[in-house]
Amino acid sequence: MSIYEYTAKSLKGNEIPLSEYREYVMLIVNTASKCGFTPQYEELEQLYNEYKDKKFIVLGFPCNQFGNQEPGSEEEISEFCQVNYGVTFPMFAKVDVNGEDTHPLFEYLKEQATGLLGSKAVKWNFTKFLVNRNGEVVDRIASTTSPLKMKSDIEALL
Repeated sequence: MSIYEYTAKSLKGNEIPLSEYREYVMLIVNTASKCGFTPQYEELEQLYNEYKDKKFIVLGFPCNQFGNQEPGSEEEISEFCQVNYGVTFPMFAKVDVNGEDTHPLFEYLKEQATGLLGSKAVKWNFTKFLVNRNGEVVDRIASTTSPLKMKSDIEALL
């Protein structure tokens, strides 16, 4: 399977094929509105705005599996992201990133880029997966890493 064979539902309920982002460098992030890392939305938006003209995209996937930190509806999540952080990059409907209901995209991402000591589980909100223009997952980046610290990695792929 290729990353381009997956689809995900947008916050507005539309099924979006990831093939729409073919030849893009993608940063795929599981997000949450009530997390200590939530201010990373600002840096993710900054990266998106800086590089979007070079075919770079951030894809946000809200997840409520860690400390109930994303309890809202899709509409509430959308409003929160726009009002508080001016998010303009694509945001998707809530997904599970671990467990039996894991979204197939995240199963794929975890398989392609394991965590510390080969762990597959996503450890927390704002885990980031970097994907090159060929659709290959090149890195998994911890929640604690500031998105702006990834600029050189992103620039190398652009």
